[in-house]
Amino acid sequence: MLAPKKTKMSPIHTFKWKGINRKGKKVSGELYGTSALEIKTELRKQAINVTHIKKLPKPLFVFGDKINPMDITLISRQIATMLDAGVPLVQTLTLIAKSTNKASLRELMNVVSTEISTGTGMAKTLRDHPKYFDALYCDLVAAGEQSGALDTIYDRIAIYKEKSEALKSKIKKAMFYPAAVLAVAAVVTLLLLLFVIPQFKDIFAGFGAELPAFTLFVLQISNLVREYWYIMGIVLFLSVWIFKKSYAAFERLRNQCDLLLLKIPVVGPILEKASVARFSRTLSTTFAAGIPLIDALLSASGSSGNYIYRNAILKIRIDVMGGMQMNVAMKMTDVFPEMLVQMVMIGEESGNLDTMLSKVAEIYEQQVDDAVDALTSLLEPFIMVVLGVIVGGLIVAMYLPIFQLGSVIG
Repeated sequence: MLAPKKTKMSPIHTFKWKGINRKGKKVSGELYGTSALEIKTELRKQAINVTHIKKLPKPLFVFGDKINPMDITLISRQIATMLDAGVPLVQTLTLIAKSTNKASLRELMNVVSTEISTGTGMAKTLRDHPKYFDALYCDLVAAGEQSGALDTIYDRIAIYKEKSEALKSKIKKAMFYPAAVLAVAAVVTLLLLLFVIPQFKDIFAGFGAELPAFTLFVLQISNLVREYWYIMGIVLFLSVWIFKKSYAAFERLRNQCDLLLLKIPVVGPILEKASVARFSRTLSTTFAAGIPLIDALLSASGSSGNYIYRNAILKIRIDVMGGMQMNVAMKMTDVFPEMLVQMVMIGEESGNLDTMLSKVAEIYEQQVDDAVDALTSLLEPFIMVVLGVIVGGLIVAMYLPIFQLGSVIG
């Protein structure tokens, strides 16, 4: 059976037009569309007789035009707000397209709006653009369309996306500081080895005394870096490039990296809390939207962010399909914290599973926030210590021979 053909997003252009309105007055302006015919049709609906239309060239260089997750989060909130205010869906998408300054996002909204205006469902249209709307997003929209409560569902989608992006930002912040320490230390060390230490080498040449072992060691490293810096740079670049390609191509490597990240002191516990928060938030949102628990667990596994939790959730899904209660299945995985298991048990018994999961998500999101703040406070003095040890060690290595200068002269 052939797979359905995906709709290709037609490029949106800017058209400058001139015409005469129903009162015989000359009017002009600019409109966005895929073709001049589309623009003429739109203007004809407004009783404007087009006398001249011209497609404006696109700028040669466009920076920052890529659609990012925050853009999708923003338009989700805008859609939720306008649907709640009673604005029709097609008009909502058209208004969002007109209000954005990002051409790629405007193009996407225009294509989605055009598809929906022809009678295609919202969820089906969004599934044609998986780069921007993942399966979970589309499943929630489909649930909203089926229940006739798209405005309510979009409010939940907006909240989910906002919480998800906020959590992602916190994780990036937690990962950034250790990387920043290593990067700053490496740059400072490289500058000293390339430009500062060689100046001392010329001074040491006239001492006529045997240099300390530590000083000789640093000088040898400096010579090595100066002579082979370009080879080191090429090796570093190739290593990063090969790792990125391998990471994208091999699932086993990605799984090993996930496992390694969880074992990093301080950072690992933050990532574990983030995975629990992401699981709870996703499951709460999907279950509250009316998506069956089995399908909700599948969505939660895809958004867990770590293969250990992904495998655990898939195991829970299999056990639940077999008739086991979810809290029992969760406890058997030995992955999820006891508090989450207890809250799920209470939610299952009371029939308020989505509410309980939402509360757990809030608790763990707050814990992630507090842990990232604590990590930041911890690393600020740590950065100073690391840089002090590196720079101080290099300076001591260079000044040790000067301390022996008196004995040489005597």
